[in-house]
Amino acid sequence: MLYLVGTPIGNLGDMSPRAKQILTDVDVIACEDTRVTGILLKSLGIEPKKLFCYQEHNKASKGPVLIDMLRSGLDVAQVSDAGMPAISDPGEDLVKLAIEGGIEFTVVPGPVAAMTALVLSGLDTRYCHFEGFLPQDNTKRKQRLAALKTYDETIILYEAPHRVAKLIEELMAEGFGESKIAFARELTKKYEEVIRLKVSEAGEYFAANPPRGEFVVCLEPLEQEEKGASGMCESDTLIKLLLEKGMPTKDIAAVVSAALGLPKKEVYNRSLELSGR
Repeated sequence: MLYLVGTPIGNLGDMSPRAKQILTDVDVIACEDTRVTGILLKSLGIEPKKLFCYQEHNKASKGPVLIDMLRSGLDVAQVSDAGMPAISDPGEDLVKLAIEGGIEFTVVPGPVAAMTALVLSGLDTRYCHFEGFLPQDNTKRKQRLAALKTYDETIILYEAPHRVAKLIEELMAEGFGESKIAFARELTKKYEEVIRLKVSEAGEYFAANPPRGEFVVCLEPLEQEEKGASGMCESDTLIKLLLEKGMPTKDIAAVVSAALGLPKKEVYNRSLELSGR
């Protein structure tokens, strides 16, 4: 049996009795960092001798090994460094392998940073879009930022402290200046902090208070009228960027249409105009 086990995101008191028992009983514990998980197990009084490194950089080779272990009859638990496996985590790939291989699996629920921050943000919790980490590739990042403008629900992002300033600049450029935003850090820990302000105020705040630690960012969506008024202007910027990258106009039409919610034919014709054809 494969168990995807949620672990604390900061406060060890959030470890459930069931999760502790599963980690005690299984034959193998697959984890991102054996040192981090080793510390957790030690705090729970569990011998860390059965740790197996399974992370983003080795999932292609190690995933099949874990599946072979499961097929041989071993019980395997998969954990993240913190929080729920498969949420911005290679556990997602392990689940797919398990389904393809007919391997039985279950989830042992635990804390989720995204949902914890959403509740703390004070923004709409009925509808939300989980984005996680934006791509580092500039073209893909630009596409995802443009796509965020089409959502009507609270947007949840993950961001590293050294990229917070860049994220704020990008959101300003995309027209989110008047949107409410909440930056949550150190969740469930002693120095838990939630900074609630407008995007237009965030740059000045973090210039005076340098960001520390990983952030969960909750962002208020744009008003519908703001989206409509700026749509074609933003599409021109994205079209030009993709043309510079050498993308065919047909593909540009598909990408920009999906990202900005504009008619594909309209985007295609505009792509031809901007390409000089």
